[in-house]
Amino acid sequence: MYTAFFGLKQDPFSISPDPRFLFMTERHREALAHLQYGVQGTGGIVLLTGDIGTGKTTISRRFLARAPSQCKVAYIFNPRLNVIELLLSICDEFGIETALDHDREPTVKALLDPLNAFLLASHAAGRNPVLVIDEAQNLSIEVLEQLRLLTNLETNQRKLLQIVLIGQPELRQLLASPALEQLAQRVVARFHLGALDETDTRHYIEHRMGVAGHTGPVPFAPRALRRIHRLSGGVPRRINLLCGRALLGAYAQGLHQVTPAVVEQAAKEVFAPQAPGSSLRRPQAMLGLGLMVGALAAVPGVWLWQRSTSASPAPAALAMPAPSASAAAAAPSRAAAAATPTQPARAPAQPTVAMTASRLLPSENAGLQAIGPRWQMTAPGQDPCAAALTQQLQCYRTSRMTLNGLRQMDRPAVLRLRLPDGDGHAVLEALDERQATLSAGEHRWTLPTDQLSSLWQGEYVSLWRTPPGQSGRLVDGYRDTAATWMEQQLTALQRQGQLPAAARTLSEKVEAFERAKGVEVTGRATTTTLMLLNRASGVDEPRLAPITP
Repeated sequence: MYTAFFGLKQDPFSISPDPRFLFMTERHREALAHLQYGVQGTGGIVLLTGDIGTGKTTISRRFLARAPSQCKVAYIFNPRLNVIELLLSICDEFGIETALDHDREPTVKALLDPLNAFLLASHAAGRNPVLVIDEAQNLSIEVLEQLRLLTNLETNQRKLLQIVLIGQPELRQLLASPALEQLAQRVVARFHLGALDETDTRHYIEHRMGVAGHTGPVPFAPRALRRIHRLSGGVPRRINLLCGRALLGAYAQGLHQVTPAVVEQAAKEVFAPQAPGSSLRRPQAMLGLGLMVGALAAVPGVWLWQRSTSASPAPAALAMPAPSASAAAAAPSRAAAAATPTQPARAPAQPTVAMTASRLLPSENAGLQAIGPRWQMTAPGQDPCAAALTQQLQCYRTSRMTLNGLRQMDRPAVLRLRLPDGDGHAVLEALDERQATLSAGEHRWTLPTDQLSSLWQGEYVSLWRTPPGQSGRLVDGYRDTAATWMEQQLTALQRQGQLPAAARTLSEKVEAFERAKGVEVTGRATTTTLMLLNRASGVDEPRLAPITP
């Protein structure tokens, strides 16, 4: 109705998961990289979760549209199935003939046998079957256990089936249950997709308007854009609902620009009133919580993290006043009253550790000098990267690293952090799916990865070992000694079944390796490719440590 009025060719805010409208924030790129990681042939389960409306299904559609040619994907979008129905659906999606007796109820064995034969034939042909299940939080315990058993289908070298589970946050809680501990141990990568921040919300709206044919500035006043972010909580589906209704409201009033008042009226019409006691995940409640945290954050220049002895990471905490004596005396009794035989009271958290800019390393070079000894590198003078080149090492530097990239590179690195009282550098020492450990001299901090993301914008530098016999700096498109070494390592991986047998030339093998690792496919062997190949080939390099309690 309003498309022509605003110079649009189509509705920019449809809630259908059209991959053309996918706006790739850094978090969305990480989510897509996790799905691509699921097709590299290592086996196991990849887990992608996110709140309702954050774009999980749209990302999965983008993934399916760009799946490598050797991938055979089975996509199940209705997971409310029993074990037999699940296996039937998998066979249907893969096009497997089951030869069932229609007069009898199919058995698990009658379905597993042809599925296993299909997977073995796919492995022999260099194909990579992937099972993607959307809305996986609706899977029953029995079906999840069957999925675990499917990961047991393997050869001596590799698993035969990769499984990607996509679902709401309840899926993480489900997999954390004791009954599914064995399944949880099969999860090789996890990623939780959060809401957009204010800047990404604005870019998201501009992106969708552009895809729909709009040119020039978007027809939303700056204050209206800020209001959209606050009312939607940064959830893309809620942004779509609100923006679509706001454009309709502006059109009805003959306005060529959406005002905050139009946004407020649109919100009343598309969002149901919040019930008393509703979840803090609701945008209005999130806004109230944000105001409270914002008030606490007024303590200048200090960021604190707690390390708890419980299994889950403690949230970021800011400096708080000490409790009164009466409150302190009452706390143990409240904790004891809250505990039950099946839900013991948590152990007290360890003291918080302050992170300030003054406690960080003053420069990138200081960070490199800190990690140099782990590579047996001596760094005379003020330029560690120049010293590295004389010792079969090379610096790698980027301003666009991601959390998933940190895990893939798996090496101590220097990160530039931006704190309220200034910038500084810290060494990444350890990392898992939920927490990271950083150090600067004698100072050490363990913090949730979400908090790391809020302090770190992707600036990264580390070292890597160049191929044997190679001297000097390597650039894209390696030749000579580096090319010979790459050919040897990639061929070895191919023999182990980690790369498709169809890849013949060095360029084809490099492309297959890059595709398997979920990085940009160039065929030229970038520095990133060589670093990942070092890791895959077992080259002796320092690695990140596990998080210690």
